[in-house]
Amino acid sequence: MTYAVIEQPSAEPLTLVEVKAHLRLDHPDEDELLNGLIVVARQSLEAETGLCLMRQRLRLYLDRWPRNGMIQLLRGPVQSLDAVTVYDADGTPLSVPVADHLLDGDSRPARLWLRDAPEPGQAINGIEIDLTVGFGEAGADVPGPLIRAMLIHVGHMFAFRGTLAIDQQPAGVPDGYERLIAGHRMRRL
Repeated sequence: MTYAVIEQPSAEPLTLVEVKAHLRLDHPDEDELLNGLIVVARQSLEAETGLCLMRQRLRLYLDRWPRNGMIQLLRGPVQSLDAVTVYDADGTPLSVPVADHLLDGDSRPARLWLRDAPEPGQAINGIEIDLTVGFGEAGADVPGPLIRAMLIHVGHMFAFRGTLAIDQQPAGVPDGYERLIAGHRMRRL
């Protein structure tokens, strides 16, 4: 089970203005760095929780259908099922109708069931499922504790900006971050 981003979010959950107000900065000298830290904070939070904060499109690759027919979607929240493609042994794509499916996008993990889905003939990544995920188009759609977690994370990384390069961030996790995201983590056994 592999996920790939096929359409990036059109915006970040935090704006530069919000971050500069949080950090009490009023000069443009660090704007480029701050924009980069916002992206790193979002990506780090998404990796930690399995959530996609902003609306984006993902492609899930599967080798075969689960035995019980129920596909667990570990990224979410799932807004819609956009397309399902199955590849035969020759690599020819077959579009699977998505009209007759059941999607529980609100549960964690989200669940998908498809009626009469053909078996893939391709042994590896023979199934592609395209999904629209995320809380919405604007930062206001993202739950408040996650926004707050990102703000303190950006502040923490900004404080260590001379210690680690942006490609080596995050430098660490600030106090309170774990408590803010705890209710949004997906627990696995």
